[in-house]
This record gives sequence, C-alpha cells and structure tokens, in this order.
Amino acid sequence: MKRAAADWAELLPDEDYGFHFGLKPGDAAAFFAPSPDHEALVAQRRHWFAVDAPRYAVLLPGAEPMVRETIALARRWQSLTPEGDAAIRDAGATGDGWAELLALGVAWEMDFALLSVAGGEPKLVAGCVCFPSQWRLTDKVGHGISVIHGPVPGLNAALAPRIAGFLAKLKPGPAFLRANWGLSRSAELNQHPEQNIPRLAPPLRADEVFLRIENQALVALPASGGVLFGIRLEVHPLAEVRRDPVAARGLSRGLRTMPGDMAAYKNIAHVRAEVLALLKGHE
Repeated sequence: MKRAAADWAELLPDEDYGFHFGLKPGDAAAFFAPSPDHEALVAQRRHWFAVDAPRYAVLLPGAEPMVRETIALARRWQSLTPEGDAAIRDAGATGDGWAELLALGVAWEMDFALLSVAGGEPKLVAGCVCFPSQWRLTDKVGHGISVIHGPVPGLNAALAPRIAGFLAKLKPGPAFLRANWGLSRSAELNQHPEQNIPRLAPPLRADEVFLRIENQALVALPASGGVLFGIRLEVHPLAEVRRDPVAARGLSRGLRTMPGDMAAYKNIAHVRAEVLALLKGHE
C-alpha cells in the first residue's frame, strides 16, 4: 500500500512520542471491504486456521449472537465476496457458532475481535486474529480491556478511563478509526509468538527493518450493544519509509523520544540507535 504524505504525517507526526486517543469517524463499509490483495490474504488466513484454528480464533459461550450480528453487518456493508458469503451461509445452516466464526474469519481479510460491554468493563469474547504482532489472542479472551492493555507501559494510566467510557457510549453508525505502529525484522504478517519470527538485533541493514502498521476500526453492534474491533495490517520496508521525508522525519522523532520502557516493550530499545542511523539524512 502506497501512503500519501498526508497519511504519513497523521501516522508519524513530527512531534514527541506519546499516547493519543486519536479516534476519528470513518466509513465502516470501506474499512471492511475486500482489497486488491484479498485472495492472497484469505489464502493465508485459511492456511493458519487449517494449521491450528484454536490458536487464531476464540469464542466464549454466549458470544454466538454477536458473531451472527457481525455477519449481518458484513452483508449490509457488502464486504463479503460471493464465495465468502456462501461459505458463511453453509456454516450457518449447521447452527454451529464456531463454524460461523471461522467462516467469517476467512471471508474477511482483516483480523477482528468482538467485545461485550454488558455488565461494566468491555471484555473480549470472540475473534479471529491470524496476523498478530507478537501477542496471543488466547491470552486476551475473557479479559477486560484494562487487563488486555496491561502489558503496554503507561497506557492504562494515560487512557483507560477515556477508552472504557468511549466504548460504553459508542453508537451504531460510523466506524471510529485509529492506527499504531511498530518495527519488525520480518515482513511476515503472522507474527504469533509460536512462529519464532527473528527479532530486531544489531547489526541491522535497512532491508532487515519493516514498519508494521495496525489500522484499527471500532464499530458498535446495535442489537447486542457490543463492539466490533477490526485490525487491518500494513507492512512497509524501511526503504519505503526513507523515500518519504515526512515519514522518515516522523519515525525518527518518534524513536528518539519514545520512553525507554515503551521502546523495550516494542523490542526497539536495543536497536534504536541503529534504526535512527539508517534514517539519518532522509528526514
């Protein structure tokens, strides 16, 4: 995906690193629509479900209506290919919520999670995540967002009340969009911990560094009162970032000003100086 300078400026602003709520209204149908890479992406998803579906999909008892409500929204948005929709209908005919979840998980090219907001703090109750960035969906299921965000240094202290309040009041209609980024030594989409993806380590060449962008969408589920959380991944070689002065400048400043505990969490601390050196002269 080629980003315009304006997109880079929003994702990687020329300002010190910090937590930003940063949600803006957007088009849910556009976010969940098939992309030109749809066939390749769903082929990967189909592969990972065949390898170990319970590693990449979760469904708590009682969450089946939320899965079906999400499928209904997918049809309303026309975000399913005819083949994907047919597979979901076949799964639905069995009355098996797990089969319906997996069918949606390979009909859509993006990852997604379903959050229940009934009874207080939003809790993850179902989802399909084939392209995680060094985290396990199975570690998150059944937990509230304060526990889910717990490993991220400073996030709960900075934004937890705003996030919980926003999700509790989210109304049906638009998607609310945001993005975050990290660095990796691999272009592989599936970076589940069990994949043993090589970590960033010195020495580094520019062709060994990739910017991973998680584009996220939050959509209210009108019938259940739950929330659909979509994650659409982008991977950009550092060489592409260096070709855009806006992107290179924003990434350099973000890396320079990132707190040490956050840099360690993102597996950047021990290579920060090397990546900055690779960006030098391109800002």
